Amino acid sequence: MAEGSENKGKPLMLVAVDDSEHSFYALEWTLDHFFAHGTNHPFKLIVIHARSSASSALGVAGFGSVDFMTYLEADMKKSTSKTVQKAKDVCTSKKVEDVEVEVMEGDPRNVMCDAVDKHHASLLVVGSHGYGLVKRAVLGSVSDYCAHHVKCSVMIVKKPTKP
Repeated sequence: MAEGSENKGKPLMLVAVDDSEHSFYALEWTLDHFFAHGTNHPFKLIVIHARSSASSALGVAGFGSVDFMTYLEADMKKSTSKTVQKAKDVCTSKKVEDVEVEVMEGDPRNVMCDAVDKHHASLLVVGSHGYGLVKRAVLGSVSDYCAHHVKCSVMIVKKPTKP
């Protein structure tokens, strides 16, 4: 999956993915609605995954034994590889080959803002986890944060709830 010459001059769309079904629903929805018509896509596409570091996952840098930190780092790299491969597989299954997948380390809120700035994106697509008010207030919503802080339009894709 690489950048093709037909993408030169097109606006850039970033799609954020994590290991959740909500982010993959957003990726699939985006591919179905913006990239379903052959190779003449309206956007250049980059899929972005925010990878946490082992120390940030623990909350305190250096907490724990070296062996545990090594194990945790390896586990996080494995999880990242699975997420990236799943994103590539979804794109391939939708016959969208002209896409880049990029991993950036850090808090997803900051990573998405940095990725928008780095790539001069026109549109950021994020999935909605569907958190309620309390959970969103405690955990923080990446989509809410991005909607208020990135320097481009943000599309929040919500997975329909079953009645």
